[in-house]
Amino acid sequence: MRTPSLQVLGRRSGLASRLMLMTWVCWLAPTHAFAQGGGAGSLQELRWGGDAEGGAPFVEADPNDPSRVVGFDVEVARLLAEGLGRVPRFVQTGFTTLDAAVVRGDFDLALSGIEDGPARHARLSVTIPYYEFREILTVRERDRARFRGLADLRGRRVATLGATLAADMLTEAQSRYDIMPVLYEDDVHPYSDLLLGRVDAVLLDQVLAERGVRRNAGLINQDEPLAVGHYVGLLAQEQAPLRDRMNEILLAAMGDGRLEIIFRRWSLWNDDQPRLYARLLGGRADNIATVSVSPLGSPETLSNWALTVRYFPSLLSAALITIVLSCLSMALAVVMGILIASGRVYAAAPLRIALTVYVEVVRGTPLLLQLFVLYFGLAAVVSLPALVAALLGLGLNYAAYESEIYRSALEAVPRGELDAARTLGFSERQILFLVRGPQAFRLALAPMTNDFVALLKDSSLVSVITVVELTKQTSIFAANIGSWLLPGILCAGMYLALSLPLARLARRIERGWRRE
Repeated sequence: MRTPSLQVLGRRSGLASRLMLMTWVCWLAPTHAFAQGGGAGSLQELRWGGDAEGGAPFVEADPNDPSRVVGFDVEVARLLAEGLGRVPRFVQTGFTTLDAAVVRGDFDLALSGIEDGPARHARLSVTIPYYEFREILTVRERDRARFRGLADLRGRRVATLGATLAADMLTEAQSRYDIMPVLYEDDVHPYSDLLLGRVDAVLLDQVLAERGVRRNAGLINQDEPLAVGHYVGLLAQEQAPLRDRMNEILLAAMGDGRLEIIFRRWSLWNDDQPRLYARLLGGRADNIATVSVSPLGSPETLSNWALTVRYFPSLLSAALITIVLSCLSMALAVVMGILIASGRVYAAAPLRIALTVYVEVVRGTPLLLQLFVLYFGLAAVVSLPALVAALLGLGLNYAAYESEIYRSALEAVPRGELDAARTLGFSERQILFLVRGPQAFRLALAPMTNDFVALLKDSSLVSVITVVELTKQTSIFAANIGSWLLPGILCAGMYLALSLPLARLARRIERGWRRE
């Protein structure tokens, strides 16, 4: 008796070589691209975290050289590093995860337009304020007379950036004025949505509000501030001695005019700052030097096309990180998936139950939550590097889905063929590797390909744990030029360029099998 699986045993070498080539391409990709995730720096470095997606004037990729960052917080970090005798090194981190990342030890200092607040003082070492700002309301020009304050916005949608003083103010105003807060992950879309009429006002600090008005003709900032806040730096609680040294450096820079030079260069100096510095220096206003500095030229004079050309190498580097991370994660998912599926088919009942629980828990909880738990939740037990956490998070998540594909494929092989192999004297191991496995792999190839394409896109979620992959680099680019059109088209094209060859290779293998 001959079964279909036994007929093809002698013709597997061509397929095996193709699969080995795919595996080697994934595993031997240049892993030096992972260095951007950041690691333990030398003792002479001051590692500081910020979010370049926030853009100018805080932190943004330099339009002339996107591999470096510029902004007033970049200069404040450099000032502090020089005062400490160190070299500054920037670590890209999502704005909403800066607090958790500095506690975890991903860097020494967080600086990215971070606003002071009592909650942060309770769990972090917070520097003295180095800049004072006002919370102001932005509305459409035609609504300037109607919406002067939060009380005028009853029943209206008001946008802001999450994890800010403005967000706290809107939460409080929600019950008092029946306002509907709309929280965004970036400070670009609140203003574009206001212009489109999706929201009725935006509440943010004056630095962001002035930039939003410059980028969106038809918007205007109200003159009357609704609150006053301060920008500060954040350190882990055990870093209080380092925080105290930084405070001394900041006070000295307030007195000799170095901070004023920085803020004048970015056109941010105003009458609020001398009053703040005088209070911090004990009312010694005469100790504050007066300087004159020419503001920086605006990088926005370049066209979006010119900026795209300059950003393109950074996008290519981020795309390399995406494909390498996706390949390694998929390799882990395939290996784990095969082991889990084999265990659920062949193992004893207790192990089958345990594997089933794993599959259901992983499939029933969000990947984003799993990444947060791996990276931040386990930090007290094991501090995983960002790229390792990303690899494990994606790999272990997709292993659950892969295992279901392989299990169903194994169980789809006709029982008659398995009985025939046993009649010929094959052991269960031989049946798995020579009869059942090859046929199951054919059945699983198409859904495996779909999973790889899905994983390629889901890799964008790892930006929440400080990995700068293609989507995150694109969002930084889009925020810094104030438009998603060109960056979005370019990013979509690069994802297609990454996923289409894989689908084409899978179809070629399937056609080869049909010919056999």
